[in-house]
Order: sequence, then C-alpha cells, then structure tokens
Amino acid sequence: MNRISKYIYTGAIAASCIAALPSCKKSFLNEDLITSLNTQDFTTPTGIDNLVIGMYQSLKFHFNYEWAYTTTNYGTDEFWVGGDRTMQMWNSYDATLNSQTANVADIWDNMYANINSANIVIDNVPKYYGDGANKNTRLGEAYFMRAFDYFKLVKKYGGVPLKLTQSTSLEYEFPRSSAKDVYAQIISDFTKANELLPSTPAQTGRITKWGAAHFLAKAYLFRASEINNDWNSDTKQADLQNAGTYAEAVINSGAHTLATNFSDLWNFTAVDGANEKLSEVILAAQFSNNTTTQGRYGNQVHLYYPSVYQNIAGMVRDIPGGREFQRMRTSDYLIDVYDRVNDSRFWKSFKTRYLCNNPSGAPKWTAANAPHPDSVNKAKFYGGQESILYIVNSAGDTRYTSANIGLRSPWMFVRYFNGESASYLGVHGNYEASRYPGLSKFADGSRNSVASQFGQRDGILARLAETYLIAAEAYGRLGQQDKALTYINKVRDRAAYKDGEDRSAYVDGGISYKVNTVANTAAFVSYSDKNTYYESNNIPVAVTNTLNSMHINNFSDILNSTKEFYTQVGAGSDAEKFIAFILNERSRELAGELMRWEDLARTKTLLKRATAFNNEAKPTDPKHYLRPIPQTFLDIIRQNGAPLIAEQTQNMQNTGW
Repeated sequence: MNRISKYIYTGAIAASCIAALPSCKKSFLNEDLITSLNTQDFTTPTGIDNLVIGMYQSLKFHFNYEWAYTTTNYGTDEFWVGGDRTMQMWNSYDATLNSQTANVADIWDNMYANINSANIVIDNVPKYYGDGANKNTRLGEAYFMRAFDYFKLVKKYGGVPLKLTQSTSLEYEFPRSSAKDVYAQIISDFTKANELLPSTPAQTGRITKWGAAHFLAKAYLFRASEINNDWNSDTKQADLQNAGTYAEAVINSGAHTLATNFSDLWNFTAVDGANEKLSEVILAAQFSNNTTTQGRYGNQVHLYYPSVYQNIAGMVRDIPGGREFQRMRTSDYLIDVYDRVNDSRFWKSFKTRYLCNNPSGAPKWTAANAPHPDSVNKAKFYGGQESILYIVNSAGDTRYTSANIGLRSPWMFVRYFNGESASYLGVHGNYEASRYPGLSKFADGSRNSVASQFGQRDGILARLAETYLIAAEAYGRLGQQDKALTYINKVRDRAAYKDGEDRSAYVDGGISYKVNTVANTAAFVSYSDKNTYYESNNIPVAVTNTLNSMHINNFSDILNSTKEFYTQVGAGSDAEKFIAFILNERSRELAGELMRWEDLARTKTLLKRATAFNNEAKPTDPKHYLRPIPQTFLDIIRQNGAPLIAEQTQNMQNTGW
C-alpha cells in the first residue's frame, strides 16, 4: 500500500481530513497534524488531491468506537447484549434511546463533515484542476464519497438535508429533503462515480468503478425495499432491474472473484498480508501498523464480539484471545440459522475453543472427578492444551449433564444439557451473558499489547459475496427465480465444506494471533487451530471427509423449507418467504459485518424478527425503522433566521421520536 500522510483541516467551516500522497513508500495513513490549512489550499490540483485522499479517512470511521456496532447490530436478530450493558438501549429500544443518546449524532456529524469535503472537490475540480490526467478520477471519488455518506444517512434517518455545495461561511438553515429526493441524489452521484472512476485503482484502497457499481446496485435495491413503499411504486421494478444489472456488471467484470475458501477472508496473517489483497474485497477502510500516528482511527471492532475468558482458571487475557468488551452476544437465531454440519461458515466465523495460557492457574483434579487416582491434585490441563470448549449442540443431545461436564479436562460450556428441549442462552445450558461462542471475523492478533484497543487489519466495506446476494434478491423480487438461484448458489457452493476438507480447522483471527508473543504470559506447547465441529455435532472424524453440498436445485426448495423460520417471522406468501430466506442467507454470509439493522429496517422486518429472536428487544413502534434526528442538530439550526420553536422542532424530527 502506498503511503498517505494525513493533514487535519480544523477551520471554522468544516472538520475535513486532508492528506498528501508521496509515491514509492510502503505504508498507509501516516498522520501528520497540521492546522494551518484553509479553503484556499483547495484551489490547486495538489490541494484537491490532498483533500480527496483525506476523505478516505472517513471510511475508517465505520470501524471505530461504540457507534460501529450499536447502530448496526444491536436490536436485531443476530446479536444480544453481552456481559457489558453500557449501550444496551440500542438493543432494548427502551426510553433512554432518544435524540440525545450517545452515538445518535456521531454518524450524522461525521457524514456531513465528509460531505462538505466532497462538495469542495466537486465545486473546485472544474475551476482549478485543469485537464490533468486524474481530473475525472478526483471527481468520481468525490461523487462516490458524497453518495456513500448520504446513503448512510438516509438508511439511518430517512430524508435528511441535502447540502450539495461547499460551505464558505456559517450556515444555519437546513430544511429536510424527502427520502425520495435523497435517494435520487445518491443514485445520481453513484452513477457519475461509476462513469468517472477507473476500472483499476492507482493505489491500493482507492475506489474503482466497480466499487461505485456495487453501491449503486445496493442503493437501487434499498430504494425498491419495503420501507419506501409509500412512494417507490413508480420506480420499483426499474430499480430492481438496475440493482441486478449493476451487480452483474461487478460480477462479470473480472476485476473481482470470490475467495476460494470463506476462511480466506478472515485469515489475517499480517498488516497488508494476503487476506487484505483478496480479489473478493471491493472496498475496505485502510488501517495500518503505524501506531504512533494513528490518532483516533484504529480498527476497534475486534473488541466487541469476544466472550470473557480471562477470569476462568488457567486463563489470562492475552493478544490471541482478544480484549473482550463482550458487547455482542451471539443469539440463538444466529447459531441455528446455519446448517452446522455442512455450512463451513459457522465454524469459520465463531470461536469455540481456547488454549491454556496460564498453566500455573489451571484447575486441579479432585478425588471426586479425577480419571485416575494418580491424577488427584494434578492440573487438568497444561499450557497450550485446550482449556475451554464451547459445545454448539442441538436439542435432544443426551451426552451432557451439569455433573458429567466436570469429569472433562477443559472448562465445558454446553448449549443443551440432557433433557432440555429449548435453549435461550443464559436460561438453559450454562452459556450466559459473558459466556458464548463469539464472532471471530474481526479478531486482530497484530495488536502490540494486551490492552491495545486499536487493531490494524483493514475493515471490509464491500465484498463480492454481497454483490451476488444483491443480484439474487433483485431478481428474486422480480420473479426471475432461475437467475436468483444462480447467484444464491454461487455463495452457497463456496460456503459448503469440500471433499476432504478438515472440518475441525478454523481461522479465529488468522496466523498472526498465534505467533505474536509480545504480551503472551506463558510459553505455549502449541496454538491449535481447531474448533469443536466433531464433538458439537457428535460425528466421528472418520466419516466426515465426504462432500456435502448446500446447492439448491429448485427455487421451490427455498419456499417449502422447514428450516428457515418462516412461521416465527410470519412469512406466509411466497414473496415473504423469499425475503425471509434472503435475510437468513445474508446472516449466514455477512453475520456481524455491520449492516444487519439496515437490512431489517429497509425490509420492514425489524419488529417481527427482533421480537421473535432477540431475548429482550421487543419493539412494536414503527418509529424504530428510523433513528431520531440528533437533538444537537435541532438545537442549532434556524428557520427564517430564528431558532426553532417546539412545533418546528417536532416537525423536523422523525415521527414518534
């Protein structure tokens, strides 16, 4: 990756990130603080280039701090609140979620800051850039960024103020535009970006026409979705066709291909390593290992998914296990939506096994549970041996009781004990708010210390598997079932275990977590990369090395399935069943990738699915399909030169908030 040095523009007009791009350097986003820039600096090709590069910093915003998960994953079917309830209001939808709640304004403020930078570029390139070779690319990048940020805003808040020119003085009047008008602008901007951007990037991490096409397809799909049914009837069919067409353009371009193995996406070996160069990745926020200059932007998503292990005898917190903020507790739905025998994505997405890293603290056998008299008072396990197992079994499993798990060497966390016919984590079995199989997609073993919050791996914003699912949904909604099935099967065929594949192997953050010993507290016998596939499924190793396809041969198999939770979500018609299936498939492929709330809100399935599958979120008010407009914005804007009165404030606010 080529070095980008970032400058911070902190003038009164906007907080924009500016950067310069020296060539032939191997590093990315080295940040040098400079506060002396002003708008005059953006009236030269070099200044405009710097401003455009600075806009890429905004992509990192989506992987930082609490807003990354609170506004995207809480309050849905996939995740519940873990042992730390700091931001529980985003999941429970209780009265403390309002226009003043933490994170409500963060997205709003940051998107508009970057929109102003995009407006400067769009205004200034025609005036000051001349006929340089990069003129179209700079315009394309600016149109993409503006569309990307408005797309984020409309998905969260509905209609928002459209500001399409740069601010050159303090402004207070910002009337809201309709969602219809905002979507029209988004599609126009993404279309221009698609036309102007190159097919291949000049530097790793830059946006291409295929990135614009992916998001253009997604914008068309969102505009055609149920949340816009009160105004999208005239454009819906054309939008769905366009969603399919642009998704197919990306798929057929040859610029991007699916990774061979689903685990390749998460096998993070090193900063700028092989998995960060996969062709499947269409756009990623670029993070680096330059910790001295990273400022506020390190990838922090790795913090929120792990369950607690540090207080279990024989374990201490270390780099491999992660710093467990335990915010995102894997739901029963997210466990059960997978075919856990044949679908490799479950075992390549979740951590079910830990190894002892504190042998001096390991528990000892007692006379009551020792397998042999000679074992009494000896450690149950040693450094590098398995110390924690999460058994992800199903109802009807008779193998485990609260008594016999104590006869095993590792600590055993069992989903279903003998005789249990239902499971909600923490009620049955011995899973609990702090103990669950945590999502491992974002695990980051490259951190420099146990306490470090800032990870260094890139944050994926778009990948080709989602493009396939966009095409599938668009054509399925249009009734073109064979086309939809083709794209569904491309994703599922990749997901299925292959003949001879080791079903106990998993990624769990990649190789770097095993070899980084900066803060490890024990000398490890080994760092195994196995999960609990065999034991959880009660399948002997000898009979598992056969091909089990997840290929769907007939569209009717989707509609007639008894395993897709159609009854629980009230899906009766074929159209409703198809949407339910697509949402389930998006869970299986994209679980935890910071987009679930948006998918459930746009399909207007949020209330039903949260009620059915979330252990505490039972939203009934349609207001929850949108977020509240931030109070900080409403308090400062004006109408006709005067601050808003109460009635005007309420008219600006989303209904019900």
